Amino acid sequence: MNDIRIGIVTISDRASQGIYEDLGGPAIAQYFAEVLDCPWQPVTRLIADDQPTIEATLKALCDDARCCLVVTTGGTGPALRDVTPEATLAVLDKELAGFGEQMRAVSLQKVPTAILSRQTAGVRGQSLLINLPGKPKAIAECLDAVMAAVPYCIDLIGGPFLTTRPERIVAFRPKAK
Repeated sequence: MNDIRIGIVTISDRASQGIYEDLGGPAIAQYFAEVLDCPWQPVTRLIADDQPTIEATLKALCDDARCCLVVTTGGTGPALRDVTPEATLAVLDKELAGFGEQMRAVSLQKVPTAILSRQTAGVRGQSLLINLPGKPKAIAECLDAVMAAVPYCIDLIGGPFLTTRPERIVAFRPKAK
């Protein structure tokens, strides 16, 4: 059985109610299908913008499903129902603020409203959690901005060895001394 599991969580009131189609979760799965050069298994969830539900889902994907990487889409803006960063921070052992800083820096080159995005990242146990925006184009741009560091981060927290397709993303790992 494949031991590389990636949690993909779409956080949207309307998509979780079937009002519109979830485009974010499939965009994340497609991204990893294009970038990763190792077998992996998606563990997908589609949930409402509700902090207790988000926290419980993130905990379950990290602790029970043993996902080495959990990526969320949606709920990172300033609207009242946007609570993904708060839920993420509540379950983290360590915040990795550089992920959010880098994703916003890249997004700001495309759109001035990127300053409204509050995505963050961090570690829970042996899982890396990353918040992404909701739009598929922005998802790919943000993942491209941080993906080179993801495999090494997962190495450092004791997760499985992820490899990338070098023609797409070169995973950075320091050279042994």
